[in-house]
Amino acid sequence: MKRFLILQLRPETDASDAEYNSILNRSGLSPEQTHRIRLDCEGLPEGLDVTNYAGVIVGGGPGCVSDDLATKSTLDARIEAEIMGLMPQIIAQDHPFMGCCYGLGILAAHLHGEVSKARYSEPVGPSTCHLTKEGRKDPLTAELETTFDAFVGHKEAVQALPDGCVHLVSSDPCPFQMIRWGQNVYATQFHPEADAQDFEQRINIYKNHGYFPPEDAQRLIDKCHSADVSQPGEILRCFVRRYE
Repeated sequence: MKRFLILQLRPETDASDAEYNSILNRSGLSPEQTHRIRLDCEGLPEGLDVTNYAGVIVGGGPGCVSDDLATKSTLDARIEAEIMGLMPQIIAQDHPFMGCCYGLGILAAHLHGEVSKARYSEPVGPSTCHLTKEGRKDPLTAELETTFDAFVGHKEAVQALPDGCVHLVSSDPCPFQMIRWGQNVYATQFHPEADAQDFEQRINIYKNHGYFPPEDAQRLIDKCHSADVSQPGEILRCFVRRYE
């Protein structure tokens, strides 16, 4: 059985470890079924062939695809280049891919879609999402409730649906919450792996990264714990069941 490739971008070890464990918990994967690569610590193996994996899952991170290259840290620029370097393979093969938050920007940018901070950013916390007509038919989302809450927190967003993509999930603040290219390439703006405990940790880690005023941290933590966020994890579970 092929493993799933898990690519992570978070340079904070505690946040990266928690995200990895959340991906395992929501997807039903065991560590032995995954090949985890922390791109902040190592590059991709030379000659990596995505078809050697059942699928590719990309986690979130503090970087923004739309930031000017001159303003990006050396680490953020390298990580972005590594992932972008895999996208031609993934698109050419229509290979199973799940991009979570940052991964949506990567997919849209590769497809020459507009990703920017002009509109549709969302504060940290739960966001009410809605399945589109296509979302009610897609294998990964058809069994979800038509309206559900998901955890978000992003400065940039996809501004228009890239050519060739199918729109699966929307929200009032951010219309492009989940899209699909081809039959097997998916990306979400929300975090399908996250629960309230994950977001409490991320709020404390990233409270000085410009997502929200630092003094709002406890209020946002309380808001996360009061929300019922159970549906998004089913997307990861369905992804794994479909492609394992």
